[in-house]
Amino acid sequence: MKSPFHVYKFGGASVRDANAIRKVAAIVRASQDVKLLVVISAMGKTTNALERVVGHMKKGSDFRLELNEIRAYHQKVMTDLIPKGHSVWQDIDTQFKAIENQQTAGLSHDQLYDQVVSRGELMSTMIVSAFLESDGINTKWADVRTYIRTDDCYREGKVDWEESEKRISGIKSLLEEHVVITQGFLGGNTAGFTTTLGREGSDYTAAIFGSCLPAANVTIWKDVPGVMNADPKRIPDAVPFEELPFREAAEMTYYGASVIHPKTIKPLANRSIPLLVKNFDDPTLPGTVIHEVRIKNLPPLIVFKENQCLISCGVTDYTFIDEQQLSLIFNAISELNMKINVMQNSAISFSFCVDYREEKVQQLIEVLAKHFEVYYNTGLMLITVKNYDDKTYQAYRQRKGIILEQTSRSTLQLLIRN
Repeated sequence: MKSPFHVYKFGGASVRDANAIRKVAAIVRASQDVKLLVVISAMGKTTNALERVVGHMKKGSDFRLELNEIRAYHQKVMTDLIPKGHSVWQDIDTQFKAIENQQTAGLSHDQLYDQVVSRGELMSTMIVSAFLESDGINTKWADVRTYIRTDDCYREGKVDWEESEKRISGIKSLLEEHVVITQGFLGGNTAGFTTTLGREGSDYTAAIFGSCLPAANVTIWKDVPGVMNADPKRIPDAVPFEELPFREAAEMTYYGASVIHPKTIKPLANRSIPLLVKNFDDPTLPGTVIHEVRIKNLPPLIVFKENQCLISCGVTDYTFIDEQQLSLIFNAISELNMKINVMQNSAISFSFCVDYREEKVQQLIEVLAKHFEVYYNTGLMLITVKNYDDKTYQAYRQRKGIILEQTSRSTLQLLIRN
C-alpha cells in the first residue's frame, strides 16, 4: 500500500524574502490533499552570517554588529508578512537573546558552532509556520531536535537510525491533522545539545524523515528546472534529466554536484522511495525523478568542484609506496574525517585531492610529515566528466593548467590550476 506521507524540502533561496515565502505557501496550499511534512533551511545567507558570529565569539571580539544585521533582515521579512502583535515576534526575539547570552567557556569551536548556527533554521521555520497559519493553512511547528537523534560529533552528526525512526513514528499523528513544519540540517544528542548534520544538510534531513516515515516520495524544491547535466552558470546549454537512477545520482553527489547533498540518496534508495527535484519558481515543470531505473546512453555529466588541495606524499628512503605506507596515509585521513576526491600513485609517491579546509589540511600534513616528504597545492579545481563521449573527452583534456588526469571506463577527472 502506498504511503500517505510526503516530504517537501525548501532551501535558503526558497525562503530568502517575503515573496519567496509566499511562493512556498502557494506550493504547500496546492498539496493539502496529502499528509505533508515540510523541511526548511535558514533564510537566504543566514548560515554564512551566523558562522561569522561564531568566529567573533571564539576570538572574543564584538559579534553584535553582525548579529544586528541578521536581526534586521529577519525583522524586515516578518514586517512584510506578519502583524507586529503576533507571538512569533517574541519567539524570534528570544532566539536572538539566546545567541547573545550563549556561553562559550568549555565549548569546542564545533560545539559552539552548532549551538549558534542552528538558530537560523529555528527562526526561519517559526516565521514560515506563522505565516502559513495566518494564511489559512493548518500548520504545526515541530522541533527536529526531538526527532532526529545523533551522536556527539558536532558539525557532522551521525544519525542514530533506530532511535530516530522510533521518534519520527510519533510525528505521524500530527501529520493526520496538520502540515508539519520542521528544520533541516539539525539534530540533537543525548546530552541535550544541538548538533548539525554537515553543511547544506537539509536535503539529508528530508531523506531521514522520508525513510523513517516512510514517505511516498521526497521532493526538493530548487531554483533550477531539475537535476542538470552541468551547472547552468558555467555551461549555458546544460539540460535537465527527466529521470536518473539512484546509482547515477549518488555518483554525482560524490563527485561534488551541489544540487543534492551527498548523504541524501542512500536512505531513500534503500527503501525505494523516489526523490523528486522540482522547480520552485515554476512548479508546473516536470523536474527530475530519481529512482530505481535503468537508462542507456545518458548524456555526459560535468561537475566542477572548486577549493581543492592536492597533497603528495613521497618516500624518504627510496623504498616503494606499499600497502603499509598507504595504510598510514588512509588512517590519517580517516582520523580527521576527510574524504579523498581523486587519488593517484607512482612507485615512490602517492598523491590525493581533498576539499581545502585549512585547519584540517594542516593537521593532516603534520601527521603525514612524520613519515613522508609532503608537498601540497591549493586553489585548484576538480572537473569530473561522467559518461564522457569523444567530444567531451577531447575538449576537457585540452584544458590549460592540468596537473593531474585520471580516466576510467566511464569517468574522466582533471585537477587544474584555477
